[in-house]
Amino acid sequence: MAGVRTVIPSTIKTTKIQDVFRILLGLMMVLPGIGHMTFQRLEFQAQVPGWIPLDPDLVVILSGVVEVGLGAAMLFAGKWKVWVGLTLATFYVLIFPGNIHQYTHHIDAFGLDSDRARLIRLLFQPLLIAWALWSTGALRALRGRGEVPQPAAE
Repeated sequence: MAGVRTVIPSTIKTTKIQDVFRILLGLMMVLPGIGHMTFQRLEFQAQVPGWIPLDPDLVVILSGVVEVGLGAAMLFAGKWKVWVGLTLATFYVLIFPGNIHQYTHHIDAFGLDSDRARLIRLLFQPLLIAWALWSTGALRALRGRGEVPQPAAE
């Protein structure tokens, strides 16, 4: 369409139910993030694939900081909620290799003590990605509802 450029807005109006689910997901990020840095630290280290060229403890600490930050951002997203949702969805994609590593190496952690339980967790990851995108309005923004008219070229 001439004179229209599709951009991703920083915010989109969301429903009350989307806001409730955004806040719930934010809380679900903060608590494990704290666990990364404290009482679940060793379990999280077991998920770090060996091909990552960093100390597993450093990876766990850094990912915990990111999880707490993203969780807090989901809670207080305000006018940046679309970008927070996109960032959280990207984070879920980036940590997916750790979940695959746990499954393929039969690592028991977080009560996931069978291949079936670990596989179910793998299947849950796309749901978390969709949840982050939907609850923040990012899914709607990505579908092009953020079209902004541009001035005509002279």
